[in-house]
Amino acid sequence: MKRKQLSMAIQGALVATVLIGAPALAAETGAAPAAAQDQAQAQAQDQEAKPRTTAPTSPTQLETVTVTARRRAEPIQEVPVAVSAFGETQLRDMQANNVDGLQSSVPNMNIVQGRGSANSINVFIRGIGQPDALQTFDPGVGMYVDDVYYSRINGALFSLFDVAQIEVLRGPQGTLYGKNSTGGAIKLTTKDPFDYEGGSIEATLGNYGRAEGRFYYGGRFSDTVAGSIAAAWITNNGYVRDAVSGRHYNDDDTRALRFKLAFEPSDSFNATFSFDYTDQDAALTLGRPTAPLIAVDMVPGLGPYVLQFAPTGEWDYRARTSFGPDKGQDMTHKGVSLIMNWNINDAWLLKSITAWRKLDTASYIDIDASVFELGDVFVGFHQRQWSQELQLQYHSDSVKAIIGAYYLNERLPSHQEAYADDFLRFFGTPFDFLRTIDDNLRTTSTALFANVDWSINDHWSLAAGVRWSRDRKSYFRTTSAFFGPPLGAFSADPQAVIPGIRHSWSAVTPSFSLKYKFSEQAMAYFSANRGFKSGGFNGRANSQAESDNPIFNPEFVWTYEVGLKLQSADHRLMGNFTAFHSNYRDFQARVSEIVQSGGVPNFAFPVLNAARMTIDGFEFEGSALLGKSTTLSGQLSWMNARYKEFNDLRLDPSRPDYDPHIHDHVPFSPDFTGRVALQHAFDLSNGGMISIGGDVSYRTETWLSVDNRANLRQPAYTLVGLYGVWDSPQGAWQVRAGVRNLTDKTYMTEGQEFSSVGNIQTAYFGWPRNWYVSLRYNF
Repeated sequence: MKRKQLSMAIQGALVATVLIGAPALAAETGAAPAAAQDQAQAQAQDQEAKPRTTAPTSPTQLETVTVTARRRAEPIQEVPVAVSAFGETQLRDMQANNVDGLQSSVPNMNIVQGRGSANSINVFIRGIGQPDALQTFDPGVGMYVDDVYYSRINGALFSLFDVAQIEVLRGPQGTLYGKNSTGGAIKLTTKDPFDYEGGSIEATLGNYGRAEGRFYYGGRFSDTVAGSIAAAWITNNGYVRDAVSGRHYNDDDTRALRFKLAFEPSDSFNATFSFDYTDQDAALTLGRPTAPLIAVDMVPGLGPYVLQFAPTGEWDYRARTSFGPDKGQDMTHKGVSLIMNWNINDAWLLKSITAWRKLDTASYIDIDASVFELGDVFVGFHQRQWSQELQLQYHSDSVKAIIGAYYLNERLPSHQEAYADDFLRFFGTPFDFLRTIDDNLRTTSTALFANVDWSINDHWSLAAGVRWSRDRKSYFRTTSAFFGPPLGAFSADPQAVIPGIRHSWSAVTPSFSLKYKFSEQAMAYFSANRGFKSGGFNGRANSQAESDNPIFNPEFVWTYEVGLKLQSADHRLMGNFTAFHSNYRDFQARVSEIVQSGGVPNFAFPVLNAARMTIDGFEFEGSALLGKSTTLSGQLSWMNARYKEFNDLRLDPSRPDYDPHIHDHVPFSPDFTGRVALQHAFDLSNGGMISIGGDVSYRTETWLSVDNRANLRQPAYTLVGLYGVWDSPQGAWQVRAGVRNLTDKTYMTEGQEFSSVGNIQTAYFGWPRNWYVSLRYNF
């Protein structure tokens, strides 16, 4: 009777979600049976690694999902952590080609392509992220591929061509992960050649010149050695075009390769070596200027001059640039890793994660997105990182523990140029202006962490952890300014110098959780976690006054969370509920000073530990298998992020640039997000299958910059996607067709705000309606 009531309650929650228009998460989140850890993991692997030419069948229950959110394999419904998980099939049904395809599928997450860049990512989880793309900031959300931490948001717009599963952990991470993060973590796990034997080849064509090819093959060379190779070639012409020249922008031309070699010489030892290489050659990524673009005069009392008025009406995806056709955005990203596991005995496991990575970019960015040179820049950097993580894990019937150490060494020299020939004038006549920047950031990150999970009895479990972190950084920066005639005498080489400053920051971040298991179908938990993000140096300091004081301090957050995870006894219904409260302090905010002196802005971009923030929220994820072949899934989230204080001199009423509303809203933190997805499968008489599905996602008003500019405010919007799939009788062939943004909605995803230079307020937009057809052969 109780089980029946529970099933009805979960179903009622799902139906209510749909009725109120709160869309949902298309996650591979299923009810997990009450089984031991290794049994759950084996079941999950069996489901994913079955022969590729097996005849398709309609599901009879939601799939069991195993996650490694706590560094060991556990059923997702047993983990006292707010985590969403997506397998390969779910990612394809979400029509997610890159990691930003998770947008709207995870509660309270904003993940989009970075501003003006073809290869960077902007991620906020529960109102916490990295609001500036500059490399001197650390990410607020940790990105991991096969347990290797990626320290830059550049190069993190991953193409999903050989991913077995993605996990998104919401809230501070530290006592279980190599690098501390305040917002959360995104973990990509690529395919293990022992578990994914066989191969596939896929070709995709679509509008906007889309042409893609993907290949995977994995298998055993012997009982102890297996290998795999995966490759992707991804191209499109882009959805932005110059109506005069016909040039295309916002395109892609990426080639990626991953090779893995796995060894299992005995039951007590295994190792996996991985090599990956990505090369991208893209045109410019252009947005739309949303405010009037202006030039200023060096002579007091003259100017400003309007170069281009603010546009009106809906954007038609037409743009122009001052850069020539040879100026684009190139990236090369590669690395190797070696992961080794030693089973010392039945209770102890020693794990080593060793990785080296190299990231090189050469990107021209037209920040003002116009034919004028106001904020046009070149950014080239050469990042190297080496990391080593050691874990000692203990496992018994009642106690599970992990002790770990982490080390990261990163070098990041860069060269930048800023072109502003149309920004400055002298008695109304434009003159050339070039600023050059050379800098070098070195980081050494060291951490010790430990976590213990104690199963007190059949119902109660207690977990506690602690992490000590220390980040040591050194930074050198020189900036020079070159004025053309008639002001060449004002050139300065250098103009400002940060002479190899060094600083270190350390923190202790604890975590705690208490779990109560009501039954095999219901579990509740409470957790408290502290997050830490290192301080750094202002990489936009253009004057010596700014360069003399470039340090900003770390961020800290305490998050308190209660959760309820429910599943029905027949594994056909699942619902997870989470409520959280965060106290966030010393928010690292890059602002754009607008102080005028005789009509000339001061070009200042200070980084402030400006804010204390309070963030409250509620999250729901659910799935239901309706009848034999219909799956309904959904997510709904609400968040109230607000500043308790914001220390910005522009909030002083006596200043000429006083704006009492400039920090009314927290960026990238909509009040509501939601998604509902529905899929139905039809069994064909010959043994084949046709599946059709679709989703509707909704997002309320979103502010796209720290300085709240009305032009960079995206009102609430809804997106619709549809797809259909045909599987051949033995599963060897698959044809998939789909359309994204079915209603052709025009919507902004990112904002570039440098109001003190040319009044730059540039918006970047999501893809218009686009369709594709793919053919896949499994062997």
